[in-house]
Amino acid sequence: MDLASLKEWLFGLYTPADIQRALATTLRIMATLVLAKLLIHFGSKLVEKIFFTKPGKFISDSRAQTLTGLLKSVLRYGVYFVATMSIIEIFIPNAAKTVLAGAGILGLAVGFGAQNLVRDIITGFFILFEDQYAVGEYVTVAGVTGTVEEIGLRVTKVREFGGQLHIIPNGIITMVTNFNRGGMQAMVEIGISYEENIDRAIEVLKQMSRDFAQTWAEDLIEGPDVLGVVRFGESDVVIRVTAKTKPMRQWEIERQLRKAIKEVFDKEGIEIPYPRRVLITTMGGAPGA
Repeated sequence: MDLASLKEWLFGLYTPADIQRALATTLRIMATLVLAKLLIHFGSKLVEKIFFTKPGKFISDSRAQTLTGLLKSVLRYGVYFVATMSIIEIFIPNAAKTVLAGAGILGLAVGFGAQNLVRDIITGFFILFEDQYAVGEYVTVAGVTGTVEEIGLRVTKVREFGGQLHIIPNGIITMVTNFNRGGMQAMVEIGISYEENIDRAIEVLKQMSRDFAQTWAEDLIEGPDVLGVVRFGESDVVIRVTAKTKPMRQWEIERQLRKAIKEVFDKEGIEIPYPRRVLITTMGGAPGA
């Protein structure tokens, strides 16, 4: 079929007015989608500019990140809804009135078929309103422990230490453990041999704690404090040392405390017991042989 025949066949099916309307409809749809994309892009930039122009002046950085993610989510949903309704209006005039007229049916559908969605949104609202956690904080939610990357009205995104990203519906979050609110406790237990002088070992640990507090002052709130003997092990006497640290610094302080204790015990000659096995072998025959 040549071009002339194709044109004749096409105009036989559709009049020029039909083709013009189809082109106009296509252009309107494309323009709506492009406009929606631009609104989301520049709206997101505006939200970031509002919250991060002077970080920390009115709200904390973590709170700013949380609100930024939320407003971006709301912006996307809003623009998508308006764009969808605009496209529907192209094909179905007065579609908005039809939707409003069917609000009762929509509400019934929500009641029966979207209960989880409504629960997620309501729970998400209370999480944000009560400031249970913020973006960048280390938490345990729904059995997942990691860093919060994003909080939305429907889901929370948490990345584990190993890199796994968990997308958790807000509706299943019933308990939150936040590791970033208030002072955290670092605790180290060290065992010494039963033959060692306990009072001397405790005094050595107290001196080490005073030096340690000066070295790590920026990360410590209180301590370290030597609590004394907490239990007797099979081959050791266990002494506990604790410290109150700034959020998220407790694990580093525990590692450094263990290192400092090992070094000072080596220097002072205080033995840290370890499992030993004694083998007794006999030579020759039985006694009296």
